[in-house]
Amino acid sequence: MAYEFELIRVEVDEGVAFATIDNPPINILTVPLFQELVRLSEEVAADDDVRVFVLKSANPDFFIAHFDVQALLQSPIDGEAVRTDELGAYHLMCECFRTMPKATIAQIEGRVGGGGSELASSFDMRFGVRGKTKINQMEVPLGILPGGTGTQRLPRLVGRGRALEIILAGDDLDAETAEQWGYLNRALYADQIGPFVISLARRIASFPPEAVRLAKASVDAADMPLKEGLLEEAYLFQQLMRTDDAQRNMKRFLEIGGQTREGELEVNELSRRLGLDQEG
Repeated sequence: MAYEFELIRVEVDEGVAFATIDNPPINILTVPLFQELVRLSEEVAADDDVRVFVLKSANPDFFIAHFDVQALLQSPIDGEAVRTDELGAYHLMCECFRTMPKATIAQIEGRVGGGGSELASSFDMRFGVRGKTKINQMEVPLGILPGGTGTQRLPRLVGRGRALEIILAGDDLDAETAEQWGYLNRALYADQIGPFVISLARRIASFPPEAVRLAKASVDAADMPLKEGLLEEAYLFQQLMRTDDAQRNMKRFLEIGGQTREGELEVNELSRRLGLDQEG
């Protein structure tokens, strides 16, 4: 698939789509950038050649600053606020990245705030840089609230109390604290984050695509009541057991040392070899 955008560069390599936002000077999430992100989410979701999606920034200091406040000031406010049963365009974009049948990773090397943080929190995984990455939900100081999934995603990531601290204070959350609280998977050093994310993305992309897809779907079923989630897990497990990839890889696992003392001491390496076999 040809990914053609003005504000986002996309490269696909070994099943991984690397997308780099470049909207100088500080990666404000303008309406044109939002429109490109919507189209990008739809195209990546439909691209069978992509198994992992990584979003990063060309700006070392800003992942995404926040949504364009000038654009918000132009929003129509005539009449009373109206409840609706339909998700808005921003919610739909975030949900597309969250639910697409592939792994999504946000590589946050600088600041991320407002709608940018809401977008990142909808990804499957987030990685930041020690001493540099800062997260800020600055909506309440503006007199509004995080309206692009933030009040719903953050409590699910860090818990209600911490989410309220982030949202109500409008203060910076540093990378180390964000890692402890569960917003970031890991806070890495600046020279580590790029190689780590590339290695992780390529490792995931090397495994059977259907296993990646259904494992993610099964984890998402954790939002259900426990019994329903367990039943869904059992059903998805049965589906995968019937795939050619599963039958081949389980047999190959035993051939290369699985279930031996030596092999099991380095089971992560056996998994890597299975991925290499898959690529071959």
